Amino acid sequence: MSQTPLLDTISLPQDLRCLPKEQLPRVAEELRMFLLESVGKTGGHFASNLGAVELTVALHYVYDTPNDNLVWDVGHQSYPHKILTGRKNRMHTMRQYGGLAGFPKRGESEYDAFGVGHSSTSIGAALGMAVADKLAGNGKRSVAVIGDGAMTAGQAFEALNCAGDMEIDLLVILNDNEMSISPNVGALPKYLARNVVRDMHGLLSTIKAQSTKVLDKLPGALEIAQKVEHKIKTIAGEAEHAKQSLSLFENFGFHYTGPVDGHDVENLVEVLQDLRAKKGPQILHVITKKGQGYKLAENDPVKYHAVSNLAKEPEKEPYKPVPQPAAKPTYTQIFGKWLCDQAAADPRLVAITPAMREGSGLVEYEQKFPERYFDVGIAEQHAVTFAGGLACEGAKPVVAIYSTFLQRAYDQLVHDIALQNLPVMFAVDRAGIVGADGPTHAGLYDLSFLRCVPNMVIAAPSDENECRLLLSTCYQLDAPTAVRYPRGSGIGATVSDGLDTVPVGKGVVRREGSQTAVFAFGSMVQPALEAAETLDATVADMRFVKPLDEALILKLAQSHDYLVSVEENAEQGGAGSAVLEVLAKHNICKPVLVLGVADTVTEHGDPKKLLDDLGLSAAAILRRIQSWLAEV
Repeated sequence: MSQTPLLDTISLPQDLRCLPKEQLPRVAEELRMFLLESVGKTGGHFASNLGAVELTVALHYVYDTPNDNLVWDVGHQSYPHKILTGRKNRMHTMRQYGGLAGFPKRGESEYDAFGVGHSSTSIGAALGMAVADKLAGNGKRSVAVIGDGAMTAGQAFEALNCAGDMEIDLLVILNDNEMSISPNVGALPKYLARNVVRDMHGLLSTIKAQSTKVLDKLPGALEIAQKVEHKIKTIAGEAEHAKQSLSLFENFGFHYTGPVDGHDVENLVEVLQDLRAKKGPQILHVITKKGQGYKLAENDPVKYHAVSNLAKEPEKEPYKPVPQPAAKPTYTQIFGKWLCDQAAADPRLVAITPAMREGSGLVEYEQKFPERYFDVGIAEQHAVTFAGGLACEGAKPVVAIYSTFLQRAYDQLVHDIALQNLPVMFAVDRAGIVGADGPTHAGLYDLSFLRCVPNMVIAAPSDENECRLLLSTCYQLDAPTAVRYPRGSGIGATVSDGLDTVPVGKGVVRREGSQTAVFAFGSMVQPALEAAETLDATVADMRFVKPLDEALILKLAQSHDYLVSVEENAEQGGAGSAVLEVLAKHNICKPVLVLGVADTVTEHGDPKKLLDDLGLSAAAILRRIQSWLAEV
């Protein structure tokens, strides 16, 4: 383990604030070393944390946390924050069951002012805190730290629009590293890139912040500098016809400072001290490098956005890969290959992603069909409405989106797609338990919130080949559809290369048994089959949640004494509820057990452990059914 003597003296931010400013670069250096080793062992979000080290040190040095509110957007960059706020000795538990969460979490620490996981919420949350503190008259300060990727989302601009029209003390820090998870797209990143080079106001702010300590020592120098600054601004404004006399953010009512070097911790402290004393909405534009201090991450921040563990850097120690058996393809990879094959067969297909090209498996598709690929940025709402517009003009849009992010576009899914019965297909990745990313990323509600929407067809594949079959089937329909599949690999089923389809709304019996019939949906088919071996139960792979195979449900209900439904989704309003509705509709009164995720907020950790705790592993399903049968 690297030696971090100065960092070891810091248990909480008040310890950091006792140090002279000149020692902060060393704190940042040691913090980065500790971060490299801790994440290298536990895995987790990586490049973004390396880029935010100096900014985190400066914020906790200047602001009176936890009295002042520090709100991180998304939370990918919050590890240095956790290390400095009393959790250094628990970093080895990061993202593990019972350990530290991978994102800020209010229940974990008083220093986590707001729980996050999704993007673009920080400005609105910090504004709410600032307004409440103003009403209480307590003099607290609120800071939102948001990346340039998250700033592309509409929610961020809604909050800017609201805050800029209020007399409120709020600091928004734009951490500009030209990245989200994938490279940024759209007009705003281009504006910011131009601003870094051309914004005379930002240059002057940086020069002033760096030179204040010198000018203060020279009688009359500061007043002269201020006059020169005013003259330069006047000349610059005339030369550019006042085009940049106010930045984009100043037009929103914010006072703009920057851009400043996000890796110069001493200068950051000076700038933040100046801003903390100012009134009104302030925005600080900070330039950082994602992966700072680790060459592999600097050179490939997309690859090193998150890691499971780290190899040694080549210049320090040659990395020798250990031969591994061929990995089973993930559901994401199955989708990516299907998408390319379907696009080759149908020129109407267009693919849309809200800033998740790599995560959703669209890299190969973008390379093969760049003119039919659209990354709309972190803008899930726009992604869905944009797809609706494409569908109106004869295109066949496929929206590749995580279950947890589809929640953000629910109104658009209902209003813009379903009510108009437009043929948009949603490839819903990360459905069910996702593991280390925890409850903010768990896809446990999509069956419930999709099932009540008119015109929707909802499919849940049980293995890799079923995933391809159901993708092809839903794509062919002239209606809104959703195919939801889990994170990671399946059972290793052989996957066909064709574009075959299956009957819509029809399930298939995978195992014939007696007395007990299990209606299994999606990822729960395999554990249900394992449990059925002991129970001698019938297992139906229902394939579709909507339309539901009522004929199969009635047939099995008539020939079995006990009925069970199982799904990797919330029990309330999900597939099990749909089974109960069918039985009630036909006046069938038999014992029914609905198995799903109970009405609880799930934890983070190993997915197998979580599924077992939730009663959805094969062994847990067997135990729950046996216990239930003993009581009915």
